[in-house]
Amino acid sequence: MTAAAPSVAASVFGHRAFAFYWVGRIVSILSFQMLMVAIGWQLYAITNSALDLGLLGVAQFVPMLLLTLIVGHVADRHDYRVILLVCQIGEAIAAGFLALGSAMGWLSPWSIYAVVVLVGAARAFEIPTMVAIIPALVPRPLVPAATAWFTSANQAGQIIGPVLGGSIYAFGPAAVYGTAIALWAVGVCFIGMIKMERPPCSADPLTLRSAFSGFRYVLRDPVIFGTIALDMCAVFLAGLGTLYPIFARDILKAGPEGLGLLRTAPAAGALAMSIVLARRPLTLPIGRVLFTVISVFGLFTILFGLSTHLVLSLAALAVLGAADAVSVVIRFSLVQLRTPTEMRGRVSAVNGMFTGTSNYLGDFRAGAVAAAVGAPFAAVLGGAGVFLVVALWLFLFPQLRRIRSLDEVPKPP
Repeated sequence: MTAAAPSVAASVFGHRAFAFYWVGRIVSILSFQMLMVAIGWQLYAITNSALDLGLLGVAQFVPMLLLTLIVGHVADRHDYRVILLVCQIGEAIAAGFLALGSAMGWLSPWSIYAVVVLVGAARAFEIPTMVAIIPALVPRPLVPAATAWFTSANQAGQIIGPVLGGSIYAFGPAAVYGTAIALWAVGVCFIGMIKMERPPCSADPLTLRSAFSGFRYVLRDPVIFGTIALDMCAVFLAGLGTLYPIFARDILKAGPEGLGLLRTAPAAGALAMSIVLARRPLTLPIGRVLFTVISVFGLFTILFGLSTHLVLSLAALAVLGAADAVSVVIRFSLVQLRTPTEMRGRVSAVNGMFTGTSNYLGDFRAGAVAAAVGAPFAAVLGGAGVFLVVALWLFLFPQLRRIRSLDEVPKPP
């Protein structure tokens, strides 16, 4: 650790707007993680079906896919804070519906899917806005460090949320949903306290051309496209989140508390790595680092699939989470630093669509494969597929492999 490292964190959090944003992000992701733990366990208890768990991913993906062209344009033309407030209030209302249905006993699988679609629609606007706002909160030289702290906020919420959700579930799903609502209220308060100058807005009207401009920008830049697509393919093949209830109940015999631990472990590894990166930015050639950590992600996915012991499974998830955190920081930093201010919302929306594709359709892939061959083999197949993707990307995107430092990233016009 260098002597200058603590000053990086001090500089980032010296900007009060970023500090409020960071706390708001933690409680928002905390609420969402609690929500998904309760939904996953409740749905599996009702249907006992791996495929039904996979459909949760589809329910989140569909609104994100349908809204991608709109959300980026909205983010580039409207106040980031207002978008975030509306989204978080909407998610809290959806959680209220789940709480009411659970308490009164009329909640069905299809009503759960309907609520997840609504939450997915809100997050389709929230996620790209959360990313696009970062350069408006800190100076350009602090964007990589702020991005690392943003990632740490995500992981902190993912660590605490599943454990808290799994523990509170002992009092019933309605208790989990009610707690999530209260936490979303806290997040709304902190986001509402952000004071910032609105960055230059796009003057483009909403047309097909402007709607697709984010896609065109990404496709023209092989570094941005290669980075985003690499992450999408790796997580699509190796993402296992929707299978955690199966591993917790049927393989590891760990119950809902074990489910919370499984969902927490990747976030714990990612949080530790994010804090390291926030305090001590990468100095190794980042192109090579990116391909290395994606390979590590695949390797430890295979190890998790082969494990029948809770401790070993948690360790494997922690390592793959740490590897994913490095990939996220590199990807988000490259996208933000290489994108003009007036395009950040649309490019972030495209990034979010790629991420959502990998997460949500990856959940469906995992559920479908697990229904056919079992959860452990589904994990092993996915991890092996990551190595094939890395080999292909090394050939297709030599520019990405040659990037040495984020400091070398050219400032967008």
